[in-house]
Amino acid sequence: MNKKLLAIFLCSVVGLSFLQSGTGVNADRSEPIVGTPKLAVLIDGRKVKFEGGDPYAENGHVQVPLRGIGEALGAEIKFSDKTVTYSKDGKMIVLTLGSKVAAINDKNVTMDAAVKAVRGRTYVPLRFISENLGENVSWDQVGNWVWIGSKEVPTPEEAGIDGQSLDDFNTFFGTKTIYLDGKKDVHVFSEEDLPLKFKDSVSETIIYDVWKVKQGSKEGIRIRYSKLPMNIYYLTNTFQPRGRSAIEKITNSDKTQTWTFQTTSQIDSDIHKDKNYKDFNISQAKYIGFWSGTESIELLKNPFK
Repeated sequence: MNKKLLAIFLCSVVGLSFLQSGTGVNADRSEPIVGTPKLAVLIDGRKVKFEGGDPYAENGHVQVPLRGIGEALGAEIKFSDKTVTYSKDGKMIVLTLGSKVAAINDKNVTMDAAVKAVRGRTYVPLRFISENLGENVSWDQVGNWVWIGSKEVPTPEEAGIDGQSLDDFNTFFGTKTIYLDGKKDVHVFSEEDLPLKFKDSVSETIIYDVWKVKQGSKEGIRIRYSKLPMNIYYLTNTFQPRGRSAIEKITNSDKTQTWTFQTTSQIDSDIHKDKNYKDFNISQAKYIGFWSGTESIELLKNPFK
């Protein structure tokens, strides 16, 4: 058995005890696991970063900041008093603040939702704007996402995430060099970089999203994958990797999978001799690592600090 397969095997074996010994979120449904993924808009597989305001859903419609979506779609935007005009590829949309009536190439149509001001920002109906500028729009019920255009997801390299030297991360792994075996470099990415595709010689997996959940006073995280999900580990500045195996595995209606991971686990005491393992919380982790078959260590900057 090569070192890469051995590492994955050991993580799976250790994970068996996680299911029985955790003090974080667990599969016992005496209390519900609460927490949902954040609403997001993606254009050609990349999240749109809205400045000054987040998208929100109202009565089944997603509203977004007017300038942010226009720029992301490559439209020209003009303002005049209470009207805004989008122009792209011979198409023109004129909207009026507070109104459901829009003009598309000088023809009036009624939208499902009005243009409105929210905390000093003007919001517009996302689907209406996108479709009338020639884009395909689909709602991802499982992920709480709106996909516009292509759904092709890039690899870290395709997303411009360069590999970093292993030497810069050795201190995070301490004596647990098995995590480094067979790896050539490190990819560090943020929640905003997701989704990302990870490919090895025989398979590929997409990490779509990660979000925090609670079960009573206990905390954990959920991660949505395309297929072949990966177990994780937490990296801190003061302790060796804290491996975690999923304590709940959900196959969603779209065939993606959502895995739930606890924050604290007695395994940190049993294997790593950490007597204070119950004091660990998610904010202490600098990175969330993924047990992948790729040639790189895959690390997510902790979005829950």
